[in-house]
Amino acid sequence: MSSLVFITVLSAALLHATWNAVLKGGGDKVVGMAGVVVGHAFLALPVLFFFPFPAAESWPYIGLSALLHVGYQLFLMNAYRIGDLTQVYPIARGTAPLLVAGFSVVVLGVELLPLQMLAVLIIACGIMSLSFVRRADGLFNRNAAVLAFVTGCFIASYSINDGLGARLSGSSLSFYACSAMINAVIFVVILLFWRPAVLGKMTGEGWKSFYFGGPVSFVAYAIVTWAFTQAPIALVTALRETSIVFALLIGTVFLNERLNLGKVISTMATLLGAILLRLAR
Repeated sequence: MSSLVFITVLSAALLHATWNAVLKGGGDKVVGMAGVVVGHAFLALPVLFFFPFPAAESWPYIGLSALLHVGYQLFLMNAYRIGDLTQVYPIARGTAPLLVAGFSVVVLGVELLPLQMLAVLIIACGIMSLSFVRRADGLFNRNAAVLAFVTGCFIASYSINDGLGARLSGSSLSFYACSAMINAVIFVVILLFWRPAVLGKMTGEGWKSFYFGGPVSFVAYAIVTWAFTQAPIALVTALRETSIVFALLIGTVFLNERLNLGKVISTMATLLGAILLRLAR
């Protein structure tokens, strides 16, 4: 993985943690997620006008990408509804690197160096160890953990799909822009049947997610989609999940969530994995 890819993916990790914090810090999680998803259009639409349309070979991947992102968003917002950012985010993001790495090696035949595999494992374990986070009443929030785990499965699925599709598209940016627009349309249709009042609240109650979270989320994943075309999908996915470090800092400083020794150790393990990933050649 080149220095350019490494630095840009770390930047995407910071952006990703930021929009997740905006979503968690808001009131109605459905309004917040709707704002993020529909807010993608601020950047997705211009991309479709100024960049080449994706090659036909990538169209099935675009359709599947939109559906997988919808599943991810629905489970994520429900996990945030009942769980802390410092619990939900680590479990959801920690599941993905292990699943993506396993699929890449076993199914796609990708050859990863022993040090790269060790780095992926350390990152995933460091993040997943935060599944032992307890609520203020001292009990494990199992429901939030289950929702977060399913969210992680969706993350792994769309990461593999988008990595393969972006490589076929000829333009990773337009590939993701198409996916984001279809994703937004599907999400709006779901809301029309489920909670139509939410659509009228996006620019009011959910303005932070709509005007800030959406564009930030689009840029974050557009960077990752590009990185998928430059380095192995498993390594990009693992490095992106170091966003847990930023999420912990944001959750502790801005959302008043507790920081304990366990979280600090998990964060250090995640950083160690990122360092090993950078050193691996």
